[in-house]
Amino acid sequence: MARDRTLYGILLMVGFSLIAPLMDSMAKLIGDAVAVGQIAATRFLVQSALLLPLAALMGWMHRPDRAELGLHLARSALLMVATAFFFTAVRFMPIADAIAIFFVEPFILTLLGGWLLGEQVGLRRYIACVVGFGGALLIIQPSFQELGPVSLLPLVTALCFAFYMILTRRMATRMHPITLQVYTGLAALVIAVPVLWVFDGSNIGPLDPAWPEARELKLLAALGIIATISHICISFALSLAPASVLAPLQYLEIVGATIFGFYIFGDLPDGLTFVGIALIVGSGLYVFVRERAMQRRPMPPA
Repeated sequence: MARDRTLYGILLMVGFSLIAPLMDSMAKLIGDAVAVGQIAATRFLVQSALLLPLAALMGWMHRPDRAELGLHLARSALLMVATAFFFTAVRFMPIADAIAIFFVEPFILTLLGGWLLGEQVGLRRYIACVVGFGGALLIIQPSFQELGPVSLLPLVTALCFAFYMILTRRMATRMHPITLQVYTGLAALVIAVPVLWVFDGSNIGPLDPAWPEARELKLLAALGIIATISHICISFALSLAPASVLAPLQYLEIVGATIFGFYIFGDLPDGLTFVGIALIVGSGLYVFVRERAMQRRPMPPA
């Protein structure tokens, strides 16, 4: 039975990794026709609209206390910023390049775990993090020469997402995965709607909302549905299989991003980018293996 649960978790994680880049493709297709803040808010609006009735019907909802509300708002703010910055990046960059740079997030999370949570991080994992960041630089350098600071936006996304994951670790075991996604979406809307209202008519492109045309409405709806399905997959995957088993599978996102980027936009990573991707993936897998080995190592007697 445990083996079956792990297998289902692996299949769901594979599904997430192959579906999630399609959400980024929808954002890239929308382009600058809709403010990026509006795209991010719509993604959470659709998520809340789809999952809130389900959670309420199944009796999974509860009344959060003040501390939990603060965590939901903090997580959602980080996720909103991460989403908006990444959607901005893919407007100008190939999706596979942006996702590959984003995958320095496990290295940031490893470093933050050592600095903020007191987790033990050995020299070899520090070296793996440095190698992974070096791989990201190989991808960023030509993009920076062409696009300027825009090529750094996936790094900001990775930093925000790492802090988001630290907060999520504190909450993932307290409630049903669907409930957590519902509160994430609602908290994001509490933050996003006032911001978009304030900037309406400001002519500040990323935050000035506009009523989308029929094409953009369809893409926004598809983006929200895909985002919801993909995050349900990862939420249930983490409830069925150990994170140490699932984490390496997330690198399949680069495969999905390369496929969608090529067939939809004609983008294909060049040789230097493939070298950078290889360094990031190899270093990331080493970090996961070392973390798993450390978790299995018996603790010294008190």
